[in-house]
Amino acid sequence: MTEGELTVFGLLTRHGPELNADERAEVKKVARHLLERVRAALILNWRQKAQASAQVRLAIEDVLDEELPRAYTPELFKVKCAAVFEHVFETFSDAEAV
Repeated sequence: MTEGELTVFGLLTRHGPELNADERAEVKKVARHLLERVRAALILNWRQKAQASAQVRLAIEDVLDEELPRAYTPELFKVKCAAVFEHVFETFSDAEAV
């Protein structure tokens, strides 16, 4: 796993839920796919444009909704989506959108 994938994996697994080995492997795949989708959604000045920022948030929510194991409750899902979006917002520069 790359450093970015490990960071997202940590955000998704830290503070719950309890996952078995198969579910942890699934979450690793989710982290990889999520970063691919986020990078595809980035455009120049994405942080300053509400629609572009919303598309990045939606890409995160879509991947997590489709691929996370069912061990994630709806409340925990919302928390994890917000944490990942905050990480992406703070970490991914406009230069990565080129």
